[in-house]
Amino acid sequence: MISEKNISVVIPAYEAENTIEKVLSNIPKFVDSIIVVDDCSPDNTYEIVKNFQKRDARIILLRHEQNQGVGGAVQSGYLLAQEKGAKIVVKLDSDGQMDPAYLQQLVAPNLSGEADYTKGNRFLHEKELRSMPYIRRVGNLGLSFLTKVASGYWNIFDPTNGYTAINVEALQSINFDRISKRYFFETSMLLELGLQRIVVKDIYIPAKYGTEKSNLSSWKALIDFPPRLIKGMLRRIFYFYFIRDFTAVTVFITVGLCSVLFGSIWGGYKWMISSIQGITTSTGTVMIAVLPFILGIQLLLQAVVMDIQNTPE
Repeated sequence: MISEKNISVVIPAYEAENTIEKVLSNIPKFVDSIIVVDDCSPDNTYEIVKNFQKRDARIILLRHEQNQGVGGAVQSGYLLAQEKGAKIVVKLDSDGQMDPAYLQQLVAPNLSGEADYTKGNRFLHEKELRSMPYIRRVGNLGLSFLTKVASGYWNIFDPTNGYTAINVEALQSINFDRISKRYFFETSMLLELGLQRIVVKDIYIPAKYGTEKSNLSSWKALIDFPPRLIKGMLRRIFYFYFIRDFTAVTVFITVGLCSVLFGSIWGGYKWMISSIQGITTSTGTVMIAVLPFILGIQLLLQAVVMDIQNTPE
C-alpha cells in the first residue's frame, strides 16, 4: 500500500551539521522524496546535505537566504512537496530526536483513511517519558491542556511534537497566513486544522534525547504560547458556536458567562459595601450572588462536555 502513495519527507534544517547526515541515512526506502530546507544555517549543514545528495537521489535541497524559522522552512517544504505530486507529507526534524524507523507507523492512519493528520506523542509510555527532561514534561502537560481547549482536539496530547504526517488534501485546506513561522508552528497547525475539522490522530513515537539542545526554550514557550492559545480558543468558539452554527453549546456559553459575570459583580459589589459600612450581608443577598455563579459554572462545564463530544473523528 505504501508503494502506491507518493510520500515526501520535509526536514527543516538549522545548525544541524552534527545530526543531519545520520537523519538522512535512516529514512526508509519507501519515501519518494526528501526535501531538506536549509533555513540560512550558519554552519556546514548545507554543504553536508549537498554532498549527501550524491549518495541519495531522493534528496532535494532548498536554501533560504534569510532565516524564516521552523514554520517558514516547513511551509517552503510543503509547497515544493505539493508541486512534486506528494500525497502524504511528513515533517521530520533535523536534530535526531525523531526516529525515522517509526515513519511507517506515523503514515499508516493517513494511508488507511483513518486520519488526515497524524502526530507523534511521547507521553503514551512511562519508560520513554522518564527520559524527557522534567521541565519539558511539566511544560507539555500545561500546554497540552490549553491546546485541547483552543483547538477542539480533546483526543490529542503533546502538541509541540513536530513529528507529523499530513494528507495533501488537508494540507491544501490550510490558510498559511494564520500559521506561525516560528516555534508556535506545530501548535498553530492544530488550531488551523481544528477550524477545518480535519481528523487528527496521535501515534506513539518515543523521542531520543542525546547531547543535542532544543532551540525552543521551555520557559519561553510557557510564557509565549498561552496568550496565543487563548486567542485561538476564542476564535474557535466564536466561529463554531456563533458564526457557523447555533447550538445548545451557544446557549450554555452565553447564559453561563452572563450568570458568572452577574454573580461575581453583584457579590463583589455587596462585599465591598459590607466591608466599608461594617454591616453583615443578609443571606438573601449572598444567595443572589452565589446561585447565578454556581448555575453559570455548571452551564459552562456542560458546554465543555458537549465540545469534547464534538471532537473531529
